[in-house]
Amino acid sequence: MLLKGRNGIIFGVANKRSIAFACAQAAAEQGARVILTYQGERLAEGVRELAAGLPNGAIALPCDVGSDAALDEAFVAITKEMPSVDFAVHSLAFAQREELEGEFVQTSRAGFAIAHEISAYSLAAIAQRLLPLMPNGGALVTMSYLGAVRVVPHYNVMGVAKAALEASVRYLAADLGPRNIRVNAISAGPIRTLAASGISDFSTVLTLAKTRSPLRRGIEASEVGDAAVFLVSDLSRAITGDVLYVDGGFHITSF
Repeated sequence: MLLKGRNGIIFGVANKRSIAFACAQAAAEQGARVILTYQGERLAEGVRELAAGLPNGAIALPCDVGSDAALDEAFVAITKEMPSVDFAVHSLAFAQREELEGEFVQTSRAGFAIAHEISAYSLAAIAQRLLPLMPNGGALVTMSYLGAVRVVPHYNVMGVAKAALEASVRYLAADLGPRNIRVNAISAGPIRTLAASGISDFSTVLTLAKTRSPLRRGIEASEVGDAAVFLVSDLSRAITGDVLYVDGGFHITSF
């Protein structure tokens, strides 16, 4: 098992279809004990049930990354359960629906700030709090999308936030490398998740991915989970500051 005896935190589990949960499943299957975090009491019962179904004593805890006080409180609870952490997966993103419906040029100041705070800054905020829990090094992985480097219709401010996220990966990798902490991102192909439901005409995006990617098929969340396991395991011990595309090769295509 690649992660036997390791401890990990999976931030941003929403339901059984979320990419975060696929990462939790893959890590647990490889021997890790994981903590699943969720945003808000509305998700609490469902995520706790998901954690109960995983091996190795997985649990679920609330974590609101939009508030420093709430994030500090979450890490107090995390530290009680896991005094040391070997890896973490950051699968958190949010933009107001109205910011994804029109043109990017119409993005509001508040909408821009919210998207960046939750989708990009939260990675740095989590990394700050992980440092005391990773005295011997570790790995941090976040989730990006092609919209960070290409214009994707209706992705708008989220694409700009993902670009900031990918830049954050590089800067964090440079900062944390001397501490033997690696930081990478996965740029996943489109998957029908709760977060994706907020993107207009998402079905067209899925169809394009299936018909134009070299593999001529869509991507499953489990494939992203397996890639996350690779990036937090010793198999990727010399990889940091990178973006791994898990999209069937769609990112290499043009017209």
